[in-house]
Amino acid sequence: MTSPLTDAPPADREHWSPRLWGTLLVLCAAMFLDALDVSMVGVALPSIAADLDLSTATLQWIVSGYILGYGGLLLLGGRAADLLGRRRVFLIALAVFALASLLGGLVDSGPLLIASRFVKGLSAAFTAPAGLSIITTTFKEGPQRNRALSIYTTCAATGFSMGLVLSGLLTELSWRWTMLLPAPVALIALVFALRLIPHSSRDDSSGGYDLPGAVTGTAAMLLLVFTVVEAPEAGWASARTLLSFLAAAALLVAFVLIERRSASPLVRLGVLHSGSQVRAQLGAAAFFGSYVAFQFIVTQYMQSLLGWSALQTALAFLPAGVLVALSSTKIGGIVDRFGTPRVIAAGFTLLVVGYALFLRISLVPQYAAVILPSMLLIGAACALVFPSLNIQATNGVDDREQGMVSGLLNTSIQVGGAFFLAVTTAVITAAGGHGGDASPQAVLDGFRPGLAVVAVIALAGLLVTLPGLRGPRGTSGSVVVARSSAVDPAAGDPVAVDVSDRIPSAGDVPAKAALLD
Repeated sequence: MTSPLTDAPPADREHWSPRLWGTLLVLCAAMFLDALDVSMVGVALPSIAADLDLSTATLQWIVSGYILGYGGLLLLGGRAADLLGRRRVFLIALAVFALASLLGGLVDSGPLLIASRFVKGLSAAFTAPAGLSIITTTFKEGPQRNRALSIYTTCAATGFSMGLVLSGLLTELSWRWTMLLPAPVALIALVFALRLIPHSSRDDSSGGYDLPGAVTGTAAMLLLVFTVVEAPEAGWASARTLLSFLAAAALLVAFVLIERRSASPLVRLGVLHSGSQVRAQLGAAAFFGSYVAFQFIVTQYMQSLLGWSALQTALAFLPAGVLVALSSTKIGGIVDRFGTPRVIAAGFTLLVVGYALFLRISLVPQYAAVILPSMLLIGAACALVFPSLNIQATNGVDDREQGMVSGLLNTSIQVGGAFFLAVTTAVITAAGGHGGDASPQAVLDGFRPGLAVVAVIALAGLLVTLPGLRGPRGTSGSVVVARSSAVDPAAGDPVAVDVSDRIPSAGDVPAKAALLD
């Protein structure tokens, strides 16, 4: 018999057609914009506060509003791509993203700007998992998909790095340009997407929509992200924070109970029976959480203590972004040769060293001795870790559940970023790094514990990855084959088969077919 894993997707050839390249570039453009928008607003915040007369609390929600919409709705966005059709979800969400970008650059009040940011985050929560699942269902698992994912995820990392540089340049003109820039780019991408993105059918085999799961899952993620974002301001031990965490936990428990009984779950919990899947999710949270916290500290250090301008600060991050961009076509081959666990472990090692090296900073700029080497190490780490985590999370997953797994991975990334940034901020505040009357040396001394926490988070990501090194060289470790379709020989009807064993994943299609037959 034939398994879905043995069917050759369109990208089964060594050389990709111009149309296939065009499809990948459109998806990369959308991912680039998502990542760009996360980082680009940071440098513009002081100008926004001055122009719109916003308080610090209101200003925070310009960033947090985007994170709330993005992180809170990713699970729903991922499953919607599977159930409603990936192309349809991607196109609608991209159009909404363009419109929200336009509105964000034209509004004249803080609440309207926050609302536009929330809508942009919401739309990104649908474009990100839909785009990733389009790639994983278009490109055949193995070298083809690894190459495509390495280019795709490199565009995300490059967008995040380049957002700082572009924001520094555009803010010199007006902060509104940082909001408006994504609009025309998104519209151009939408025009090409209408012609190039392949049609995808709805998944009508799941038996309907899991509305109770969608409500409890989305509410749990929204409340969890909201609580983490607000905790540093309200106090981690305050009654409001503790009650919010308790309510989020209750919603998550209800969500798990619903998913276990649902005939068409929003998240099929069986995918988490795979060790490699769990390691990919935890690694993604540690990777992005540590980097977001690091970027926050470094931005404050360079502008507040060294007196650098927004543009100078952005250019300091440029070597890392350039290194990531130059490696985009190489990482897939490295993963093919060594397997995702080894590549991820190597990347996390570089990340820990880069963060630890930055602990040597002082009130005197040490660019050549400290800042540049750290940025190069961190850039190399991002180039290795981010694509490999995406490959490990999506390998061995049935096409019908690629959107779900993509949403789960992006949720881990966003929740990890929000949580670890909040933790790091709390550590810096407790150490005196945010005191208004503190001396420059006291502020610097407050930053050091935060940097140490960042290094520990990256070290935790490395430790999570180590069990996967026991797999054979050149594979991605253990993967889960998610609810593959099989045929009952007696009845001739398709039945659902859950397989959660450890199997080779790097292009070992015969082994998978034999397992399913």
